[in-house]
Amino acid sequence: MIDRRTDSILRLGEVRARTGLSTATIYRREGAGTFPNRIRLGAKMVGWYASDIGEWIADPFGYRNPARVVSDD
Repeated sequence: MIDRRTDSILRLGEVRARTGLSTATIYRREGAGTFPNRIRLGAKMVGWYASDIGEWIADPFGYRNPARVVSDD
């Protein structure tokens, strides 16, 4: 399990550089549950945990956001 207290935070520009995705694509995939959720850092500031982005980079087509997974039950 990742210790969020020591996990670094990536801002949008760094996420775009690491993933090669546009801002619109990042937000669209986040809404679909196929990209990690952003975290609010302030009133007008968001970021992503570096470990979450690393998981997505390792398997971009198989990534499913655990917070967004819906059961078939």
